[in-house]
Amino acid sequence: MNASPSPAASSAARTTVLPGVLAAAAAVVPAYLVHLVLPGLPVLTTAVILGLVAANLPGVSTAVAGPLKPGLSLAARKFMRTGIVLLGLKVSLVDIAGLGWGALLLIVALVGAAFAGTYAICRAFRLPGQEPLLIAAGFSICGVSAIGAVAAARRVRQEDTVVPIALVTLCGTLAIGVLPLLGTLMSLPPETFGIWAGASVHDVGQVVATAQTAGTAALAAAVVVKLARVVLLAPLTAAAGLIRRPDTEGTDEGPGKRPPLLPLFVAGFLALIVLRTTGVVPEGVLEAAALAQEILFAAALFALGAAVRFRALFASGARALSAALASWFLIGALGLGLAVVLSP
Repeated sequence: MNASPSPAASSAARTTVLPGVLAAAAAVVPAYLVHLVLPGLPVLTTAVILGLVAANLPGVSTAVAGPLKPGLSLAARKFMRTGIVLLGLKVSLVDIAGLGWGALLLIVALVGAAFAGTYAICRAFRLPGQEPLLIAAGFSICGVSAIGAVAAARRVRQEDTVVPIALVTLCGTLAIGVLPLLGTLMSLPPETFGIWAGASVHDVGQVVATAQTAGTAALAAAVVVKLARVVLLAPLTAAAGLIRRPDTEGTDEGPGKRPPLLPLFVAGFLALIVLRTTGVVPEGVLEAAALAQEILFAAALFALGAAVRFRALFASGARALSAALASWFLIGALGLGLAVVLSP
């Protein structure tokens, strides 16, 4: 039996990770300031960019790769998982059930087609390692949250998630400007446009930013459809852990080790969905949890970006960007088809 670490060892470990954790937390402030100046640039996208700059800026990069590294690694892992748990408070099963069984089955079919199509596109572009799986999860379910959950379930190295996260935030940000323009050109009714945004835009925040341009009816439709996609995060994560490859290439695990079928943070995500569905959580608590979730994700994304050198990021850059744009077009077309079918 292994001896428990001594108090002195535990204190030393905390001292080692504290600077990096504080750096990740502090990076949230400039991410929000940039967003205030440039509202079209989402906080999470800004956090990734700031992390990449920190990792490659002379002088700062030395600290990021040295004394800050243990804490940044811890922040990327823990903050992301805690944020995913809090995401459950945005999902009410009552609202989703209001769509009806026919609509829910169509949304499940949409997610399945988007996942399979995106995975096939990424494989066709010969993206390396776990990138096809992570990009497919992010594009088909809920962006950064899905990438983080699947990466954790499969024990993917943190640095291997940066390209998928950068691509999903890039395309989600593009959607904020492109979809409203296309919706206007096609003269889509507000509810149809909202369903399209909810079915095809990646992160929840990006869905809100996109759909609100068409009014409250569009926003209401978008959020319900989007949250129906978010619920599928749990079965996707469980499947990712169950169907994991027998080898451990490209992961943080040693040979013969398997992640749990349902990671603890995904169980927490499901528990908070149930809690939100009961209706007992005050509105103020829900708003505070939503803000906390965004802050946690921003800190985690800064830490992830700070782990990658530009040379490594752009090793498959052209192919990865082409695959992402093709996948974005695919899910946009699928989402528009769903919107037309579900519209009154």
